[in-house]
Amino acid sequence: MTAVPTDPRTARTQAKLRRALLEECTHGPLAEVSVTAVVRRAGVGRATFYLHYGDLEALAVDACADIVREAVEALHAWRGTPDPGMPPPALLTFFDGLASQAAPYRELLSPGGSGPLGHVLHRDLRARSHTERALAGAPAPDLFASAVAATFVGVLADWLHGLIEATPAQIARWIWRLLVHLHRTPLP
Repeated sequence: MTAVPTDPRTARTQAKLRRALLEECTHGPLAEVSVTAVVRRAGVGRATFYLHYGDLEALAVDACADIVREAVEALHAWRGTPDPGMPPPALLTFFDGLASQAAPYRELLSPGGSGPLGHVLHRDLRARSHTERALAGAPAPDLFASAVAATFVGVLADWLHGLIEATPAQIARWIWRLLVHLHRTPLP
């Protein structure tokens, strides 16, 4: 993910490039998208592209970065004692939205959760989980933060790649149940 730009012109240019890439991905896989097609659609020069991004993968990760923020917020959108049978509405909304735009995410998130988007998602989810567990005074925040991040990212990636057959509502419920039970697992 790129840093939040402070110059409004930078923000506008990066937004145009992100939109252009996602529009290009509706016509074919990311592997077939070229910098030329993206800059043409965005209405910027090739040099401008390279001023903001090192390559198409860096742009793609930035363009898909919203999924990271949405996933982290959706998993933490509950208060009180979590009900394993009822995921937060934000988690259901997250999976519904992701299902309709899965193609570019599949290319950046490999089965098992690796890939550039997987690394960013794991890092950010782990950090948020660690912070919340530490603030609550729960034991082993490092261990549980890693387990939550790995479980969520791995299941999400496998579902996107068709290795887990489920509707968005089913996968949201299943992953929520896994994570709630994970948090309730006593340590020896």
